[in-house]
Amino acid sequence: MDARTGETLWSQNADTKLHPASLTKMMTLYIAFQEIEAGRMSLDTVVTVSKHAAAQPPSRLGLRQGQKIKMRYLIRAAAIKSANDAAAAIGDAIAGSEAAFAQRMTRTARALGMKNTTFRNAHGLTAQGHLSTARDMNILGRHLFYDFPQYYNIFSRRSADAGIATVNNTNSRFLDSYEGADGIKTGYTIAAGFNLTASAKRGDKRLITTVFGGTSTAQRNAKMAELMNMGFGLAKNRVRERPPTAAPIPDASVPLVMAPADDPGVPGGAAKTIRVSGAMTRSLRPMPRPVAAPPAGLSDDVAMAIAASVQDAMAEPPPPATLEAQAVELAAAPAADPAVVETILAEVVTSEPAPGTLEAQAASLAASSPAEPGPAPRPEPGTFEAQALALAEERAPAETAPVEATPTDPAAVALSEATPETDTANAMASSLRPQPRPGADEAASPETALAQAEPAAEPAVEETVLLASAAPLEAVVPFQVIDESDAALALATAPAVDGLLAEGALTGIETVSAPANAPIYDSVETGSTERRAPIFDSVALATVQPEFDEEVVIVSKSTSGGRAWGVFVGAYNSRYEAERALLRTGLAESATLDQGLRKITERGGKYRATFLGLTEDQADLACRRIRARGVSCETSGPA
Repeated sequence: MDARTGETLWSQNADTKLHPASLTKMMTLYIAFQEIEAGRMSLDTVVTVSKHAAAQPPSRLGLRQGQKIKMRYLIRAAAIKSANDAAAAIGDAIAGSEAAFAQRMTRTARALGMKNTTFRNAHGLTAQGHLSTARDMNILGRHLFYDFPQYYNIFSRRSADAGIATVNNTNSRFLDSYEGADGIKTGYTIAAGFNLTASAKRGDKRLITTVFGGTSTAQRNAKMAELMNMGFGLAKNRVRERPPTAAPIPDASVPLVMAPADDPGVPGGAAKTIRVSGAMTRSLRPMPRPVAAPPAGLSDDVAMAIAASVQDAMAEPPPPATLEAQAVELAAAPAADPAVVETILAEVVTSEPAPGTLEAQAASLAASSPAEPGPAPRPEPGTFEAQALALAEERAPAETAPVEATPTDPAAVALSEATPETDTANAMASSLRPQPRPGADEAASPETALAQAEPAAEPAVEETVLLASAAPLEAVVPFQVIDESDAALALATAPAVDGLLAEGALTGIETVSAPANAPIYDSVETGSTERRAPIFDSVALATVQPEFDEEVVIVSKSTSGGRAWGVFVGAYNSRYEAERALLRTGLAESATLDQGLRKITERGGKYRATFLGLTEDQADLACRRIRARGVSCETSGPA
């Protein structure tokens, strides 16, 4: 990374989450510098070593529980010697506990733009979820340089006094071997390997580089030197410096809050979600609504009398000569005065109802109804209602009893107007009226409609339609189409036709026409599935002819995409030298060999270093560029 601008010059697996090991102490020191700058502590602040800090494993300064030591010595021991007990003592002194300090570390990392980092402790020993990336550690190293330049020189010291001992820098090898190196921090655990975040300056260029997962100190430092050399070659000259924005220092008066929900691994953050049952265990009696208390000095009887008078005043009296008004009069009359009650009842019987009331409408309806029931109007001949009425008249004497009605009773008069014929016809007309056929007059009978229909262009095949009666209504089927030859049998055995027609339900036969060439249904005995009625024409399936008669030969195609070429960069006496040559060549020609597969094969005591999986153009271009640097190179293609 170009420290001047924050631009990434080259990266590989830069966002892979790995164990940062003691690179974690860079964040511990960053927060310590924040507290000093905020004035909440100083370099001379005396810290009492906690039991937790004194129990940390090596690397250690040698602190004991209850020991008092200045903050400046803890900072030196953590930055130079990478002492775990010193780093834990700094975290406990600032936040009070490891969990609280780890929460602040993660929150500070988010503020700096370290999106893939989560901290669990202040020293970096392996812990579940304690992860970071090479890119995030570069960001943290750049902030240490720009946000606290007054303290940055501590990372380049070869040794320092830590109060109880003199400590030596764990990064001395790289600082002494690479020109311009001035920091920053090393790290090592079994899970993490050998890590290093380094900074170096040459001329007006400054680089920050991070390596994760080295196999040894020497291998890590060699890799760091290669990356630094490549970075100085890629960095631009005369670039305008753009320092980063420092993370805000939290206010000490505001207590630490829970970690955000998207960071469940942070101590004190979101944890396992426990579902709580929402079932009710008891039902509380609702409290009565509050009632305004009467004014002081006002008794309950007086208050009730006032409320009753207000309610009476607000109620509107019913219209005169209505049942409501008469009921009010009757209720207001003294119960002990029978003469008044008889007078009111007489007025109820003899008085005329007020216009517009229900009583007036009932009286008008009773007056307009005839005293004696008359014959009901009959439907027009030839209609479906007329046929249904005729069928109902045949069955009415056996199933319907006459209804006795008193002429003076309005209900009886209304009941006498409803005859069995009209009820049956109206029911049939409302529920089973069929849609009229196209071109036929609704008022005409089925025979007349058939006679008036225009002759078909082709010979027609007649079909028979059985008309069903109206009773019983639950089992009526409006139409059923059968073959004409079976019409007589269907009339004779109507209850057995599909189990749908009740006894006496078959009432007539209607014959309709259809084109002779229409698809038909055969009789029930043949079991054919063709339909006699003209619904759909038969569909002829087209025969698909093969497009080619020649024999088809399928040839498999290579899935390698033409990447069968390789680049041979030399034979070496050891595998280590071959690996180093592949790494050096890959870094130098990352534009062409980045997608190549590095492979070392042993032949005749020599280790051959080769890049495989390239296209012919990539292999040729890479070889030409490598030869331009004075290195021998050969391309190899598919056999």
